Amino acid sequence: MPDIHDESSFERHPKPGVDHLDYAGEQGMAVEQETLVEPDPEKREQARSLWGDAWRDLRRRPIFLISAVLILLLIVMAIFPGAFTDADPRKADLVNDYLKRPDWTDFFGAGWFGYDGQGRSIYARVVYGARASITVGIFVTAIVTLLGGLCGMVAGYFGGPVDALLSRIIDIFFGIPLLLGALVLLNAFSTRTVWTVVFALGVLGWTQIARVMRGAVLTVKQADYVMAGKALGAGTGRLMVRHILPNAVAPVIVVATIALGGYIATEATLSFLGIGLQDPTISWGIDISSAQKVIRTAPYVLFFPAAALSVTVLAFIMLGDAVRDALDPKLR
Repeated sequence: MPDIHDESSFERHPKPGVDHLDYAGEQGMAVEQETLVEPDPEKREQARSLWGDAWRDLRRRPIFLISAVLILLLIVMAIFPGAFTDADPRKADLVNDYLKRPDWTDFFGAGWFGYDGQGRSIYARVVYGARASITVGIFVTAIVTLLGGLCGMVAGYFGGPVDALLSRIIDIFFGIPLLLGALVLLNAFSTRTVWTVVFALGVLGWTQIARVMRGAVLTVKQADYVMAGKALGAGTGRLMVRHILPNAVAPVIVVATIALGGYIATEATLSFLGIGLQDPTISWGIDISSAQKVIRTAPYVLFFPAAALSVTVLAFIMLGDAVRDALDPKLR
């Protein structure tokens, strides 16, 4: 019979609220004492959001990094073309024969890519041609995003007769092919500049953004937080700007980014057909059109502006694909 005065014969029980010992086996051998340590506040995981997750995902994608570097280079080239060449892109000197092969040793010089049929530096025109293409692409995308986003948001949020009226207007403009409509609209202008092309493409190209925004708003406005905002008396403007727009804009950004490359290609096509930009504006489409006359004897006259156009359009499409994959959780 154990001695009641021998404390070792009793099993020790942890007191509530005190760090306890965990005993292993029947002999009550103490294992390491557990202590509840409060985690460092700086190491706590921060609240994650769609945009934060998308940015983390984009930084790991080589396709995003490559396209971002290319686009940044093109934007710098469009703003500061003089930093890339000191040659005059409009100087026509017939002494420079277009049949003369490019001088690959003349890095960033006037004869690096050779000369066109009028004796102008192809490299200089490729550099300066980025300004018109980037300007048209960025400003047309801004116009169609604002116009189409506003129209789609109003149609999707209010519904009813407002949605029916705006949807019919969207369908009318959507039925007009962008290239054909731009050809007809630009023919009404005697002089066609960069801003004329921006106006024509902006007026006709907003319907796709409007449809995407309308569909996104129809989905978001049924969310619980929007219903709660309505129940608490939030106004229409506050609901649309603070709650609906941030959660419906992701697909619009994806479509707009991909469409930007398409607008650049459309501008080059219009200039190639002689309906877009005109001299003295420097455009890759104009240079491609003029290169048709000498394409058999000097194919490089066509190759370099066409390559610059292709790389630019491809860079924006790659950026749009990367943004789409990052913002869509189903594609991760």
